[in-house]
Amino acid sequence: MSTQLSRIDGTTGARRHFRYFDYLMAAFVAILLLSNLIGASKLATIEGFTFGAGILFFPLSYVLGDVLTEVYGYANARRCVWMGFAALIFMAVMSTIVVAMPPAAGWDGQAAYESVFGSTWRIVAASVLAFWAGEFVNSFVMAKMKIWTGGSKLWARTIGSTFFGQAVDSLIFYPVAFLGIWSTEQVLTVMVTNWLLKVLWEALLTPVTYAVVGWFKAREGVDVFDEGIDFSPFAKTESV
Repeated sequence: MSTQLSRIDGTTGARRHFRYFDYLMAAFVAILLLSNLIGASKLATIEGFTFGAGILFFPLSYVLGDVLTEVYGYANARRCVWMGFAALIFMAVMSTIVVAMPPAAGWDGQAAYESVFGSTWRIVAASVLAFWAGEFVNSFVMAKMKIWTGGSKLWARTIGSTFFGQAVDSLIFYPVAFLGIWSTEQVLTVMVTNWLLKVLWEALLTPVTYAVVGWFKAREGVDVFDEGIDFSPFAKTESV
């Protein structure tokens, strides 16, 4: 496959029109929102092990983040992170307003609605900040490792980027959301456990990542290496 691909730098990739990029960006944002909206509020227990149900699907956003960085380059992945960040902010604002609106007379679903869509400001802030920082670290490590390895060892790059990205995500989310509410021991235990589960989930999905990356690269016809790219999350469009 590599002999059929044209190697381009990150600046060229950022200004190139790709056939499938918009679809992947839409999938990335959709999975991010749905995993936070549907899975975040439920605790599940399987074989005596209790965990947040969202952990089954939220790591898929990291898999897609890896695919976006690997196939389309850091600058395009950065656009997706900002889109996801904006979507999370809108979801939080919309949820707050809708939950706060007085229910109509005779409608008895307010308590259930609040339990599903109502979140404290700490959890909302923790979720948004953790995603933003963790996803940028994930994309940065993925892009840098691609340069260091010359585009080889995709498995090491996907697992390595998730290792660091999810570490930052967990280090921000759990203390900001629960420190002072849970005991310090509980925060540390859940933080480490969920981090390890997410990294393991990424490792198990490595064959899927290989297949998806190969499919998109073959159809886009290029391999993006982020040499000379501005890795700041706040880089201006003209400097990518």
